[in-house]
Amino acid sequence: MERLNGENSRGVWRSLDGWTILIYMALLAFGWISICGASYDFDLEGNIFSFEARSGMQIVWIASSLVLGFVLLMLNDKAYETFAYLIYALLLVLLFITPFLARDIKGSHSWIKIGPFSIQAAEFAKCATALALARFMSVYGYNIHRWKDFLLTLAIIFVPIVLIILQKETGSALVYLAFFLVLYREGMPGSVLFAGVSAVVYFVVGVRFGQVMLGHIPTSIGEFLVLLLVILFTVGMLRVYCGRVAAVRNILLYGVGTVLLALCFSGFVIPFDIRWVLLGVCVCVVLYLCYLALREHILRYLYVALFSLGSVVFFYSADYVLNVVMEPHQRVRINVLLGLKDDPSGAGYNVNQAKIAIGSGGLRGKGFLNGTQTKLKYVPEQDTDFIFCTVGEEEGFWGAAGVLVLFLALILRLIHLAERQPYAFGRIYGYCVMSIFLFHVFINVGMVLGLTPVIGIPLPFFSYGGSSLWGFTILLFVFLRIDAGRNLVRRE
Repeated sequence: MERLNGENSRGVWRSLDGWTILIYMALLAFGWISICGASYDFDLEGNIFSFEARSGMQIVWIASSLVLGFVLLMLNDKAYETFAYLIYALLLVLLFITPFLARDIKGSHSWIKIGPFSIQAAEFAKCATALALARFMSVYGYNIHRWKDFLLTLAIIFVPIVLIILQKETGSALVYLAFFLVLYREGMPGSVLFAGVSAVVYFVVGVRFGQVMLGHIPTSIGEFLVLLLVILFTVGMLRVYCGRVAAVRNILLYGVGTVLLALCFSGFVIPFDIRWVLLGVCVCVVLYLCYLALREHILRYLYVALFSLGSVVFFYSADYVLNVVMEPHQRVRINVLLGLKDDPSGAGYNVNQAKIAIGSGGLRGKGFLNGTQTKLKYVPEQDTDFIFCTVGEEEGFWGAAGVLVLFLALILRLIHLAERQPYAFGRIYGYCVMSIFLFHVFINVGMVLGLTPVIGIPLPFFSYGGSSLWGFTILLFVFLRIDAGRNLVRRE
């Protein structure tokens, strides 16, 4: 491996992407200002720079992050690919032993105390997982359409998820699902992503309308809609992936037609539970697809049949997941989000207070250190998970929009950098970084606005804490170093 002459021989520092670093510095600055606003105590004047205050300690985390970023840039970019599996293995071991070493903090066993500081291994495992994923998927001969390769790829993602769930950190574990965007970019069939989105739709619709009856018909609206969606989604997949117009017509004519006739009969003649009709139609659709697969020797029919059958099984297991698998506080949060429960002083308190804080900021905001909701500590976790409400209250709509534009610029820049990588390892890792940032921003801002469940994940570079800031810095600067070495050519 040698470096080319001329323009491609620029040093690492000249090859660094200045725009990304500029956005990073701007986010750090605005994040620190927001932490000042969220944690400032008027009883202790001049405490912004005190190490006893959150804002003072955040300066330490920012300074150490800059040093950490500098060190990462000084390392050889090939080292990240060479030691990817070793880093991943070490972080898995750390995740495994964390529950045995960590103290119970609000029901979670995810923080390891080292002297006066605490670290959260899950934050650093994101980078390790991204490196391992990029290394595995960039190996010569890798094919995501081959079952063995695809299952091993899923194992790399799901092993840390399981270990983090054992720490009672469901929110941090869900972040790793962002890697599926990377798999989609690298050739994963869109049907897999569609199946995931469908599962979310089934869960939300089934839970939200599970107790609402379909008029005087003894069938819940949730059950009726989900089973009907299963049939319609199956028809859509059959049309897109198999291209059989005749099969689509038969299912719509006989399947959906039977459902509509049963609905009319139950509504106007003799009321009865039409879910059995819907289930019967679903079974007939699965058998019909299996018949087509055997007759025409096309395996895709079986995949569509498996999607239909899996959808029904998932829907009827959703109630078990909600009421048995999920923790009580998670169950309450989902019920509040879906409007099944009004709990303004309990599970919905954080979100309601955050909405009030953001709404009170108006267009231009109340000004730095002038936010009443944040100064009076009405919003719990306002300098960590709910830091965005401080931005909305003090800086107003324009300030909040500006922060979101900065994050959008970062994400778009990461996509640009990933696409210009000459090798698969750099491209895949770049998309991993982009996906993690996108997931964090979308979920964090969404939960503050009451659009997504409250799962307790930080806003990158804004939320207070060393582990999250270091974790995001490592993610970003490893990619910047890989990008800076893109002009290296490999010779056999």
